[in-house]
Amino acid sequence: MIELRLARDVTPRQRFTMTYAHSARIVFDDMLGALDRIVAKAEDAGMPDTVLAEQLTEDMFPLELQLRVALNQVLLALNQVGGKALPLEEEEYRSLAEVRERIAAVRSLIDQADPSEWAAPDAVVDLTLPNGVRFLMSSEENIRDWIMPNFYFHVTMAYALLRNAGVPLGKMDFLPHMARHIVPDAE
Repeated sequence: MIELRLARDVTPRQRFTMTYAHSARIVFDDMLGALDRIVAKAEDAGMPDTVLAEQLTEDMFPLELQLRVALNQVLLALNQVGGKALPLEEEEYRSLAEVRERIAAVRSLIDQADPSEWAAPDAVVDLTLPNGVRFLMSSEENIRDWIMPNFYFHVTMAYALLRNAGVPLGKMDFLPHMARHIVPDAE
């Protein structure tokens, strides 16, 4: 059974209003940490770099592209609303070690991204996909409705592909950041 409780005695310091930018940065950092963890477990399990070609079905992206697209979602967010002009990950990853290096590099960019420099929540994002579909939405909607669902999708696919390839993964490998919220048993 899951028990939820509300904190009634919240201090003024804890009444921080989280903007979409603050929230996005936390999610990106947490999930990039999870992504690094699952790739590290693949390395530790002795997975060959050929695992990057794994697919669940013939018509889906291989693991390598799932990983690259996940990282590109973060870079797109930084470019579209974070005031950056960063190149996207276009080169194919050749090894699990290279994937971990790229994850670390993108995490570093997130660490450096100042939420106060992100576009106002209602600033307009005009996004045209390679297939010609065009979206007009606010910065906050862009992060909430486009970037985050795509980011989670590709991180989840990477998890599924590695698990399917035999990497011993469990839910806490996907959600390791939840460890910071664990309440120790009362003695």
